[in-house]
Amino acid sequence: MTESTQERTRLDKWLWAARFFKTRSIATEAITGGKVHVNSQRVKPAKDVHIGDEIQVRKGAMEWSVVVQKLNIQRRSASEAQEMYQETAESVEKREQDKQEQQASAGLRQRGMGRPTKRERRDIYRLKQL
Repeated sequence: MTESTQERTRLDKWLWAARFFKTRSIATEAITGGKVHVNSQRVKPAKDVHIGDEIQVRKGAMEWSVVVQKLNIQRRSASEAQEMYQETAESVEKREQDKQEQQASAGLRQRGMGRPTKRERRDIYRLKQL
């Protein structure tokens, strides 16, 4: 069966080919771990994916909601992989909002957490000198 006549493919293969995961085994772990849903239902790695299916993928803090546009069982370039799906408008909006929130909170550090700042190191040094 050639790629153009192909009507379905395994979910783990599709996620790998679409470059959501680096390996098929990582994709399989994510699916069995409940981080991937097809049409809002938890599925198994061997689930057949069809054109038009909506797939939700959660990877760390990032979440995607995509609609399958193409099926391919071979991993190709990133530009070709992006043609395999179309991200929903809500997903794009939510990811941008999450990204902005993360950037805003990146500079904040609770006092006493992590390594001291340069200013805090100087204060500590002055206290030890007394």
